[in-house]
Amino acid sequence: MGNIVLHLDRVMVERKISLNDLAEKVGITNVNLSKIKNNRVTAVRFSTLEALCRILHCQPGDILKYEE
Repeated sequence: MGNIVLHLDRVMVERKISLNDLAEKVGITNVNLSKIKNNRVTAVRFSTLEALCRILHCQPGDILKYEE
């Protein structure tokens, strides 16, 4: 069985944006964004994913990957 893996950390480095700046722009706490960034969540709201993609100028597939 595969897993969905989050690569938000990589996208943040590529876009040169800090955790604090991104959390503020997305409108979530640093703690919650850190959990997403470090792949320690079991779900992500579509509204959060949409905000991340809008701010980072990326597609959901840039952040989410399916790995077997």
